[in-house]
Amino acid sequence: MSKAQAEAPAPGVPEAGRLRVAAVVLAAGLSRRMELGPKLLLDLAGEPMIRRTVRNVLAMGPSEIVVVTGANAGEVEAALAGLPLRCAFNPEFRAGQEGSVICGVGALRESCDAVMVALGDKPLVTAEHLRALVARFAKLSGRSILAPHHAGAPGNPVTFAAKHIASIAAGKVRVGCRRLIESLPDEVAVEEVGSEVYTLDCDTREDYERLKRLFDPAAAVSP
Repeated sequence: MSKAQAEAPAPGVPEAGRLRVAAVVLAAGLSRRMELGPKLLLDLAGEPMIRRTVRNVLAMGPSEIVVVTGANAGEVEAALAGLPLRCAFNPEFRAGQEGSVICGVGALRESCDAVMVALGDKPLVTAEHLRALVARFAKLSGRSILAPHHAGAPGNPVTFAAKHIASIAAGKVRVGCRRLIESLPDEVAVEEVGSEVYTLDCDTREDYERLKRLFDPAAAVSP
């Protein structure tokens, strides 16, 4: 097999530069472990965490973006006011991430080549990080799901080819970012990434304080 054949995109995975990537941002969680209140509404350099995360996703250049809300839906939507996106409310948000992925993927309206599922509490994942994942996804050979890992730990966002949209939206594939990977292991390509931002959680007060220390104002994106 030639090098060109080895690096040819898998069926359903277009070449780099032609990729239309829709984004689903999960923002429905209950923040059960966060003592300071709903974590997505916590301040980060003068704006709510969820707005920072979504602005990074928008700066990546998605074909469309759906933000899945649940707990504190009104406040989350208010924090995103003025941004070019749609919100989809998941009435079963208390049941966990799986229903939010189904809700978000099912709310997509435009044709796309791939879907990136991002978490609302990853504000340090910049547009540059996201574009790097898209470029890597476009070069996949024989696989249709890209999952970043750092130092052996699974990270986010996860990107998958559009061919999976119908089965995910219909609830035929177990989803939630990690469950999608577990359900279709033969389709998964693991991308080892050099930055810990893909794997950092923000679930507790300590996590939030660390996130603030790591935040770099120089990486700010345009509204």
